[in-house]
Amino acid sequence: MVVDLDGTLVATDTLWESLLLLLRKRPLAALAAPLWALRGRAHFKARVAAEVCPDARTLPYREAVLERIHALRAGGAETWLATAANEVVANAVAEHLDCFDEVIASDAHSNRRGESKLAAVTRAAGDRPFLYVGNAVADLPLWERASEAACVAASPGARRGLSQRGIQADVWVPSERGANAWLRSLRPHQWSKNALLFAPLALAHDVTDTDALVRVAIAFVCFCAVASATYLLNDLLDLESDRVHPSNRQRPLAAGDLAIPAALATAASLAVAGFALSACLLGAATTWMLAIYFALTTAYSLWLKEKLFIDVLLLAGLYTQRVLTGAVAAPVEASTWLLAFSLFFFLGLALVKRYVELLQIREESSGRNARRAYRVSDISLIETMGLASGYVSILVLGLYVSSESVTRLYARPEALWLISPLMLFWISRMWFLARRGQLDADPVLFATTDRASYLCGLCILAIGLLASTGVASG
Repeated sequence: MVVDLDGTLVATDTLWESLLLLLRKRPLAALAAPLWALRGRAHFKARVAAEVCPDARTLPYREAVLERIHALRAGGAETWLATAANEVVANAVAEHLDCFDEVIASDAHSNRRGESKLAAVTRAAGDRPFLYVGNAVADLPLWERASEAACVAASPGARRGLSQRGIQADVWVPSERGANAWLRSLRPHQWSKNALLFAPLALAHDVTDTDALVRVAIAFVCFCAVASATYLLNDLLDLESDRVHPSNRQRPLAAGDLAIPAALATAASLAVAGFALSACLLGAATTWMLAIYFALTTAYSLWLKEKLFIDVLLLAGLYTQRVLTGAVAAPVEASTWLLAFSLFFFLGLALVKRYVELLQIREESSGRNARRAYRVSDISLIETMGLASGYVSILVLGLYVSSESVTRLYARPEALWLISPLMLFWISRMWFLARRGQLDADPVLFATTDRASYLCGLCILAIGLLASTGVASG
């Protein structure tokens, strides 16, 4: 039995995974990668493998294929791993699984793909018949030569080739990648965070300004497109850490339900579309704000999420930056009170997120979270800082209500004091839920499905309308 690796034994491509690891861990070496490719694909794979190697323990193995391997092995068949991946990667997989009698892989001089792989297999097997298990067009020569053929999540080109050559292949795993995996990878549920773009317009009492409302709506669409691009990039760079996370392992890229090249192409298309729409309809100022958001989120995905406290400051800053972008897009004046409130409030929520993550790994022997600088021993400190940040945001709200500027916008500014106890209740409740393990990792998304949060939001909206009664816009 001869089994292919990429797309067959594992639901991913180890070369693409290696390139992403290279970008994250050896960015300077990644700049030299195009030069390595000039000396041929085999040399390129060898140089990449010399720098980084995906963790064989976390790769998304296909259980159906592993079960067949163990069954045939138990029946006395030899099992070989034959792959175009570099020998460093192939040997790591073979060592981890401990179920292969021989490994055929690429080295610095030979790229074991297609006819080259067939030559290596037939040279090692001699006249013995073999079953070949593959998934791609490059596997057609081996399927044609094999005494038996099996395909795993075969590509459309491979299926056509099998049909044209009259090869009867047993389908072990059907092709399942589709629109659902692609849509989930965009995280449309996260787009609710971009509603913060409308906050400056609403708080300036200019929601009746149709032109401003349309501009902010366009900015919302641009942010959703660029945000989905950054979510894809984040998932691409977090493949290994996501696969050991209790919930993130279900993400399409981590699970191997979405191909890495498709994800990269989608991310690039979304980013280009978002920036093009902003540049054409909103102008340079808003487009620059969008570029700042993209640059910060990309830096976060590459490096800053691993930096102690800088990561939560950046997350809070990204929420505040959405608010500021909404003011630029409208355009309306961005209240310094609103920006200060946003910074402290969202810093508190970012710390809630880290707190919940640490609770989830408390039982792990390492005591650390993948790609995070926090340890389980930091839980009490994070809790203190998070509560303090949330309560300081309420203090900022109180100072705003007490200021003279509030009288220009509200007929009954004293009514705004009723918001403070609601905010105290909501923030305190979130921390109670977090401590009890009843809070999702992202408190903002939790709030979008929480009845108590909706009730607090409606009450705050009603209080705002009550305080605004009798005041003209502007």
